[in-house]
Amino acid sequence: MQDRLLFVLSPPRAGSTLLQRMLGSHPGIYTHPEPHLITPLAYLGYHDHVDKAPYDHINAAEAMRAFVQELPHGEEDYLDALRAYADTLYGRMLDKSGRRYFLDKTPAYALVLPFLRKLYPQARYVVLTRHPLAVMSSYANSFFNGDWQAALDFNPIVARYVPALAHFLSDPPAHVHHVRYERLVSDAAGELSKIFAFLGLEDAPEAVNYGEHFEAKKGMGDPITVGTQSRPVESSLDKWVGELVADADKLALAERIIAGLDPGDVRRWGDDPDRLLDPVQAARDAGGLPPYKKPRTNNYILQRKLMLALKKDIDQRPHGKLIRRVRYYCNVLLRE
Repeated sequence: MQDRLLFVLSPPRAGSTLLQRMLGSHPGIYTHPEPHLITPLAYLGYHDHVDKAPYDHINAAEAMRAFVQELPHGEEDYLDALRAYADTLYGRMLDKSGRRYFLDKTPAYALVLPFLRKLYPQARYVVLTRHPLAVMSSYANSFFNGDWQAALDFNPIVARYVPALAHFLSDPPAHVHHVRYERLVSDAAGELSKIFAFLGLEDAPEAVNYGEHFEAKKGMGDPITVGTQSRPVESSLDKWVGELVADADKLALAERIIAGLDPGDVRRWGDDPDRLLDPVQAARDAGGLPPYKKPRTNNYILQRKLMLALKKDIDQRPHGKLIRRVRYYCNVLLRE
């Protein structure tokens, strides 16, 4: 099954949904909304464990490690068992499609890569990277109404994903292809051709026009940009630059984010660590960019705004007490 699996690895909001839809337009590739099959397996107790669970996860982890040590081939037997589980699910989903590859695009996998590469050392991996500040800008504007500090407090995605994927690229498994978002958008046909060649598939230039060939399933990805377009657009490339030129506080935060990165990791990621802010200075020298425009309001954005507004200071506001009380009664009614 390993040689039929394709993992797209990237941070959230790095363009992986765009890549997924274009690759999924190829007649040899089948994909599905992020299945999150791998992440729970990484936290069963042997390789890593969760911080909280409805069972004694600390004793369970110790027991799992002791059990695995007694297996004839130790960790290899354990990985065989986990692989059999994942192979069954991936394989049956893929078999019904009649296609060559199953594409799994789950961003959280980038944070469990040591485990994933042990589980599937012969799988195909496409690593998608994007300018770190473009990732941060897209994440903050997609999920936190443009509030960089709130987004950073919730999930410091740049500090988490850049080193994880850089380390993976510095010592890659057998089959890895690295693509930059900026090149993917500016030369989609050329970059897709390279990926299809990497996978041993015939070229399919028409996959660039994913809106004509790809049928998105419910829950599949980006309802803000990719879901409203039919092919890659370059308008996304400089949005983050205009945002930082116009907002000194965000620029200061961006500088702190950059300062926290290891220069070697940034180079392996695909950027020059000394020139990450050059586009901002260039825009200033040129008189700036058009003002940053937030995405058009849709149901998804309205839901996010409502959730953020309700969540803010929830423990100090009246509706927080009401929600906790409702949860209590729900638990009473639903418990066995």
